[in-house]
Amino acid sequence: MRISKFLFLISILLLPISPSSSTKSAESEAIQGLLTRLEAKRSPPSVQESAAKAVLRRLLPTHVSSFQFKIVSKDICGGRSCFRISNFKNSSKNEPEIVIEGDTAVEIASGLHWYLKYWCDAHVSWDKTGGIQIASIPKPGFLPLVSDDGVMIQRPVPWNYYQNVVTSSYSYVWWDWERWEKEIDWMALQGINLPLAFTGQETIWQRVFSDFNITIQDLNDFFGGPAFLAWARMGNLHGWGGPLSKNWLDQQLVLQKQILSRMVEFGMTPVLPSFSGNVPGTLKDIFPSANITRLGEWNTINGDTRWCCTFLLDPSDPLFIEIGEAFIKRQMKEYGDVTDIYNCDTFNENSPPTSDPSYISSLGAAVFKAMSKADKDAVWLMQGWLFYSDSSFWKPQQMKALLHSVPFGKMIVLDLFADVKAIWKTSSQFYGTPYIWCMLHNFGGNIEMYGILDAIASGPVDARISVNSTMAIHKTTMFGSLHSSYVLKYMHGIAVRNFSHTLRHPLTLFFIEDHNTDFIVKLPDWDPSMQMLIAPKRRRFTSNRGRRFIFSETSSLLPQAHLWYSTQDVVNALKLFLDAGGDMARSLTYRYDLVDLTRQVLSKLANQVYLDAIIAFRDRDAKTLSTKSRKFQQLIKDIDELLAADDNFLLGTWLESAKKLALNPSELKQYEWNARTQVTMWFDNSKSNQSKLHDYANKFWSGLLEGYYLPRASTYFSHLVKSLKENESFKMEDWRKEWISFSNKWQESNQLYPVKAQGDALAISKALYEKYFG
Repeated sequence: MRISKFLFLISILLLPISPSSSTKSAESEAIQGLLTRLEAKRSPPSVQESAAKAVLRRLLPTHVSSFQFKIVSKDICGGRSCFRISNFKNSSKNEPEIVIEGDTAVEIASGLHWYLKYWCDAHVSWDKTGGIQIASIPKPGFLPLVSDDGVMIQRPVPWNYYQNVVTSSYSYVWWDWERWEKEIDWMALQGINLPLAFTGQETIWQRVFSDFNITIQDLNDFFGGPAFLAWARMGNLHGWGGPLSKNWLDQQLVLQKQILSRMVEFGMTPVLPSFSGNVPGTLKDIFPSANITRLGEWNTINGDTRWCCTFLLDPSDPLFIEIGEAFIKRQMKEYGDVTDIYNCDTFNENSPPTSDPSYISSLGAAVFKAMSKADKDAVWLMQGWLFYSDSSFWKPQQMKALLHSVPFGKMIVLDLFADVKAIWKTSSQFYGTPYIWCMLHNFGGNIEMYGILDAIASGPVDARISVNSTMAIHKTTMFGSLHSSYVLKYMHGIAVRNFSHTLRHPLTLFFIEDHNTDFIVKLPDWDPSMQMLIAPKRRRFTSNRGRRFIFSETSSLLPQAHLWYSTQDVVNALKLFLDAGGDMARSLTYRYDLVDLTRQVLSKLANQVYLDAIIAFRDRDAKTLSTKSRKFQQLIKDIDELLAADDNFLLGTWLESAKKLALNPSELKQYEWNARTQVTMWFDNSKSNQSKLHDYANKFWSGLLEGYYLPRASTYFSHLVKSLKENESFKMEDWRKEWISFSNKWQESNQLYPVKAQGDALAISKALYEKYFG
């Protein structure tokens, strides 16, 4: 899916409410049986205790002797997963001070995080959102004691699931083991025990297909490039950004083995991929009688078959089960028997070749049969995005055919966009199939301030207590990671503490149903003289916790930047934030939020300036057009300077991480092109038509603003000014050709961008506030 978002935090309830007592009993037995089988795959207690100790050593090396960790039976927690914190008896200077027990290393690590957060006021977050802040932790020998009875926290749900299938491309694609190790530590500390593990699967596919006489050269047209693997895996595209080198395949397999090994050491259950029917076109040459269908076009210019229209092996063909089974077995051979849960997404933003329910049912049955032939205990985890993105196709008959194609308890569906468009409400709770309530937090990995806290608080509860509920899981689903940490912590807190949680003081953060369309990062491509400008309308929305306002776009032929809150309220919030700078300036979290909030305010101001310029063009007011266009471009420069003052908003970091993986000049060029293209044009273009996905993964990054968005704005406005000056109509094609030519050259270029922050973020933010609002 184009969905980029990054992160899924899912909690799977042990005993979901079911349509009937008999179904409830069957579901309970199925889930409990799965839990028991997965527990048998965990590492021995000594391995898990060592893994938890290693996290402590990396996180807080000065306090390794201050804690004692121990794996215990779930019996001490009433049969549920938990961690228990207590004081070490007769503690002296050379002995531990705090004992943390849990039934897995993940529980111990989350107990450690709990203790450091609530007893020591420490903060553990992603580097980009503040990082590890442990200055408040007392020295060894002086750690605060808990109550004499200790503290026990039960996990209300057995699993926390993490990631989105496209996070691997938007966030993780260039990570090495050093970065992955930090992420897995973060997972453990947050209590995540069911992570998606998609790295390196192309190497598995290459080895599987070699058994079917398909060479690695044949796969050059099948795999996407490194930054586009997620969509090649889902059958949306093929070949774009590729081919994959042998170096890449070898590196990623080694990396995946490191990732899985560490996850298993922690007692986590990885979710591995499986076969959906997506095959290389050359398979038909090798097996001429195979029933292979070519799917429809997906977001290319002019339906370019070099990249679109992937090949689907019909589920009725004997090869389907054979290939699917071979893939699962090859994974087990390479990684060991580490899981029973497999992800498979069929027809993601691609319609099946027929709407015949019997065909759809046979496809689902074949997908599951391929899994279960290799792993008799397999469970299919499927994203339900297709039911939203292609709702005109997936009517009740088609949905039922897919959802009921596998035995009950062997499929779990992700209601991916439940915070905005809940499919469970319109599908009779997925027709009895257990599902996961999801929050789809951002698209394209965009940098923007999102979050609907009252919906996050009430949505899962409403789903859980609804009549005939089949809700089995609760999670966050994001395209890109490493930002919006407050919303994620809030969602995570509901999942791991009390499912009935309610807000004492409801707070609605900025609401959005799509991704960032601010004019700086997504400059509309239109002739403003030919269109009607319609300003966003404000409509009142009443929630069950009070009244609030949401701004929604009205119908318009012109793209509209999102505005869903009072701009003056946010300007006032920025002023208060700046006033706190004296006490907070040294906090990494404060500085990150300061830059992000200032960026938010200025980007919304730029939207109005941009519209003022367009209106001036329509009024043939050349002077105002010139003034407003200069101000818009100056805002881009100013925001770029602000972003440059924080390490976490730099284009250079993204590009250098891509180049770091290259082992030769050819890979260096390819990886940098992949990295540059994903965040700009994204997909193919012609000389006069931009990619349909241009700016889909836009980013507010220093270097990208001044190096890419500023030239685009300058080029566009210069064409508008020329049109007025020469009293001619706006030459749309000329503008497009000039801009697309520049973009293509920028994507191919190798200009260096800083990887270290420059400047004082607080001083810059204060100056910009005074400049534009003072």
